[in-house]
Amino acid sequence: MKNAIETKDLTKVYSNNFTAVNSLNLEIPNKTIFGMLGPNGAGKTTTIKMLTCLIQPTSGQATVGGFDVQKNPDEVRNLLGMVPQQVSLYKDLTVMENSQLCADYYGVPQDERDSRIEDLMELVDIKYAKDKRVGQLSGGQKQKASLVASLVHRPDILFLDEPTIGLDPTTKRILWDLIRELNDSGHTIILCSHDMHEVDMLCDNVGIINTGNLVAYDTPQGLKDSLLESNKQEMAEALSKISDENDVSAQEDIDNLSLRKMSILLKNQDDEIIESIKQSDDVKKIEIAHNGRLNLKIDSFDDMAVQNVLDTISFSGGVIKSVSTEEPSLEDVFIKATSEVNEDDRA
Repeated sequence: MKNAIETKDLTKVYSNNFTAVNSLNLEIPNKTIFGMLGPNGAGKTTTIKMLTCLIQPTSGQATVGGFDVQKNPDEVRNLLGMVPQQVSLYKDLTVMENSQLCADYYGVPQDERDSRIEDLMELVDIKYAKDKRVGQLSGGQKQKASLVASLVHRPDILFLDEPTIGLDPTTKRILWDLIRELNDSGHTIILCSHDMHEVDMLCDNVGIINTGNLVAYDTPQGLKDSLLESNKQEMAEALSKISDENDVSAQEDIDNLSLRKMSILLKNQDDEIIESIKQSDDVKKIEIAHNGRLNLKIDSFDDMAVQNVLDTISFSGGVIKSVSTEEPSLEDVFIKATSEVNEDDRA
């Protein structure tokens, strides 16, 4: 099976004639981590509800694990695990009791049930709290307990909705490692998150949904590269405006699009080194911060610009303690992709 999930013209129109999902065509390869992004009201939740057989599509098709969500909903449900943003376990039951309840619901054999739960508890490091009521647990512990309950029937496909929201950095990293482990063991994972760093770091492919439409789909790096290409086109248009109209605002647009930041801290900063940097063709602007860092603006589209600046400093006798550059981020892609819609299309 090539794709874990496929949709063809998947559409959901509610009774008030609001189109929540509009002819969505999506392919999520098997055994990958897929990031589903979109602003609030974009159609992500409706899409997930259709894929998990909670609501019926108005039109179009969707298959999960090769099964049609409308024709074979029971088979689809057996393939799925779901960890919602708001933990949906029973607060008055213990971690073990909640897990047993989920196992029984999915028909896990009795002779395997408890040993399977114990193994999962060890995997997510929550076994020490197995006899605690869920209502007594911290946010991170609840997420781990929710994972155990969702994985007990060994689903092929796991939906994670904001799995690390509100968690401390240490617990976040533990869950990130667990997501990777689950994927390495063969699970397809659908990650819905507003944490762009999380999505960029974990996901093989990313889809951005806005006003019910798939507005971008690629690898995280592919999306960032496409933003650079888009910026090049916009810069060319701004250059044309300058030549035609002598438009001052267009010059500001060019500066924003064509220049990126480069920050350098030198061990032995002096006037001679600073002057050599200023004379470099690759450096368009330079500022010296109060902490001594050199903040430069260099050409965004010149692959050799960073290396040329470093060579200039080295040839001038400068010793670099640290260097960083500001590249296009997944957040930049998200903002651009979700801003290019008509106001009438917004939810």
